[in-house]
Amino acid sequence: MREDILTSNNYMKTEFPFWISRTIQGNIHEHGHEFVELVFVVRGIGVHLFQGSPYEIQAGDVFIINPGETHAYAVEPGEQMEIVNCLFMPSFIPDALLTELEITNSMDYFYVHPFLTHEVRFNHRLNLHGQEAAHVLTLLESMIREMNARSTGHKTIIRLQLIELLVLLSRYYTLMPQTRSHPSPRQLDREMTAKRIHGYLERNYEKKITLQSLSALFNSSIRQLNRLMREEYDRSVFEVLHEIRIERAKHLLMETDEKVIVVATMVGYEDQSFFNRLFVRHVGCSPSRFRSTG
Repeated sequence: MREDILTSNNYMKTEFPFWISRTIQGNIHEHGHEFVELVFVVRGIGVHLFQGSPYEIQAGDVFIINPGETHAYAVEPGEQMEIVNCLFMPSFIPDALLTELEITNSMDYFYVHPFLTHEVRFNHRLNLHGQEAAHVLTLLESMIREMNARSTGHKTIIRLQLIELLVLLSRYYTLMPQTRSHPSPRQLDREMTAKRIHGYLERNYEKKITLQSLSALFNSSIRQLNRLMREEYDRSVFEVLHEIRIERAKHLLMETDEKVIVVATMVGYEDQSFFNRLFVRHVGCSPSRFRSTG
């Protein structure tokens, strides 16, 4: 079903040539298409084969596949990768609308390849975390809700939200070389350790996790663990864990009929009151209200 949607040019030539979904991504063969594909990796790791060359991808990565380019996905057994996949025709955003909004160079990101040459791709890839990643995911989830509800005006809202998203990504991409240029070997090692910790939290978010157990597992002091996470994600270890758990809770609230207290337990919280307070802090509303408005 998914591959049919990806390769269906007739689907994208409808009156509203746009499609978006949040899904667990498995292996998919190399293919190309006439439409634009924007991908945001919500969690997990995998390999993206772009124009015949393999690249590792991880949570926070954003990339665009332009018409005529080919790509594929590979996910190792036992691993899981969740993505938001957004498909649209180039004509979905009319030039006249961009002119009216006084958007010119902001749309340059639209034509940026997801990765540049082999030697510099890690310095030029767009990987988001913290508030940047949360902002992008919020926009994507809003488009998903609009697409599913199809309420009055949903086409206009989606089109404007996509423009906002592309302008935002363009801003992040423009600023990226100033903040992430040629790291030293020591810095690369620290970044890799932080990513390993993040990956462990993603895979084990539902378990009871303590700083002491993480300290033993990664052979680092508790202070060092939090320093590494703050340097890479601008969050402490538990702030990152809470973000991961709340994102999973949002997904479960929308995709299942489980009670809120059950969802809280499924993502690692035994105290529903604590879970509710965290959810409100991160999302802005209670779990029940989030479910009812989704």
